[in-house]
Amino acid sequence: MASVNPYLNFAGNTEAAFLFYKSVFGGEFAMLQRFSETPQAGNIPAHEQDKIMHIALRISPNTVLMATDALESMGHKVDFGNNISLAITADNPEEADRLFNGLSAGGKVDLPMTMMFWGAYFGMLTDAFGVKWMIDCEMPKN
Repeated sequence: MASVNPYLNFAGNTEAAFLFYKSVFGGEFAMLQRFSETPQAGNIPAHEQDKIMHIALRISPNTVLMATDALESMGHKVDFGNNISLAITADNPEEADRLFNGLSAGGKVDLPMTMMFWGAYFGMLTDAFGVKWMIDCEMPKN
């Protein structure tokens, strides 16, 4: 397993939060993608197009702080308890499947492992103890 990183959900203020975190930790954003830049952009209301779909800030050599704006228009509501997930980056798809299947046993699959538009094999689950997990495996670009 390559790494485990915190993934935060915000109710529309991800950009402000991450500008603050950047001022504290330093560094540059490793990734910043807005909903307007995704294949689903046509399904997002105009007032949410500029919201953050994904942002990443390396805060140490081994830790990346990541987040999204959890849009209510997409059926999300941020509450204490669902505002953070642990994001595992697996080394290969087999490890991703093993971790996903193990962690989801007795829990709830929120998104089965599948290839995503950004080129990763990805899935989300809530384990039997209520902890939210994201499993990600970056796939080689052909």
